[in-house]
Amino acid sequence: MATDGTVREAPDPGSDEQLPFDVFARACPSRDTLGHVTGRWGSLTLGALHDGTFRFNELRRRVDGVSEKMLSQTLHALERDGLVHREAQPTNPPRVDYALTPLGQAVTERLMGLIELVEERMPEVLVARERYDAERAEG
Repeated sequence: MATDGTVREAPDPGSDEQLPFDVFARACPSRDTLGHVTGRWGSLTLGALHDGTFRFNELRRRVDGVSEKMLSQTLHALERDGLVHREAQPTNPPRVDYALTPLGQAVTERLMGLIELVEERMPEVLVARERYDAERAEG
């Protein structure tokens, strides 16, 4: 959002105009990247890669519950955004490793803070859920 309170649209991809990105603007490409990072599978995949380099099946085991198709789509999106590096080894059978790029590491450091906060505060969340459910059951 601009300082005057108006929402700025992202510049046309072909223009030389350099406006700051604004995730609240509908056409801003930062919105897609934020979705890739904060979506369930994106955040879990980045969090898993925070621990190091993984092969596809290692990542799939680490991110419990993700399907092969969804992990593949997630990795493609994160690679396209420059957050994940895919390295195919010329071996037989082929070996593909996934790791965070420097940009991915910077994003994931902040994401891990959020993950840790959520995990630490889960007792409060569970109490709030119980209270909410009890109030809805009464009414």
